[in-house]
Amino acid sequence: MTDHRIDTPFGMLSVRDSGGAGQPLLLIHGNSGCKDVFAVQFDAPELAGFRLIAPDLPGHGASQDAPDPGAAYTFAGYAAAIEAVLDTLGVAAPVVFGWSLGGHVALEMAGRGRALRGVMISGTPPVKPAMEDLMAAFNIDPAAENLTAKRDFTEADALAYATATSAGADGALDPHLLAMVKRTDGRAREVMFTSVVMGAPLDERAIVAGLTIPFAVANGEGDLFLKPEFFDTLSAPTLWPQGMLRIPGAGHAPFIQTPGVFNALLAEFAAGC
Repeated sequence: MTDHRIDTPFGMLSVRDSGGAGQPLLLIHGNSGCKDVFAVQFDAPELAGFRLIAPDLPGHGASQDAPDPGAAYTFAGYAAAIEAVLDTLGVAAPVVFGWSLGGHVALEMAGRGRALRGVMISGTPPVKPAMEDLMAAFNIDPAAENLTAKRDFTEADALAYATATSAGADGALDPHLLAMVKRTDGRAREVMFTSVVMGAPLDERAIVAGLTIPFAVANGEGDLFLKPEFFDTLSAPTLWPQGMLRIPGAGHAPFIQTPGVFNALLAEFAAGC
């Protein structure tokens, strides 16, 4: 396993690479997360035959903060950053698993015409960039502070966000993942959310409807960020025959909370691609 430092127009990015000659499987983390959320996947025997590649997005983890936040901290900017990583590594057409923000980045890559073998998402409603779709897809409590978009986190904010997104099934939180939430460039949250509200991303509903590669959804049954019924409104002609999965016992991060079940699903999907 190697941790690369790859220079891109969006800053120096840290990338974990299991190496080997297997089918590349790209893992993209979520907002205020890092590549280390996928530690269990890198050790999973079910995924040992794949070449796992997990970057830290600009402004996250061990990657540098973006020199131009307005250009980097958007779905399009993140997609371009990851494409630069893949080009440097000589990876032509990976299978992609995108979690939360990472799923939006994966769909943006597909919409930009990047060659991919398949896309699995989790915690990612494929929305068109319009407020009515956002309201239909996400649970938004008007009485609660929107931490997803908040630039400057307090200690309490960081703990609340890390716990809601990345805690284990027993509610325990890896201290390193909490530290990575604190480390995240707060401009990344602010710029990303503003760009979505302003309608900058591609129409993900249309992207999913037009996919010609395998597509899968593997949400946690208890994901409090999502409205599950939204996914039933999607047109997804290449949807995996297992359907819109809702994994029992999992919340927003099934790859952390139910790794045995999730790893088997991801391996099966990726092998089929």
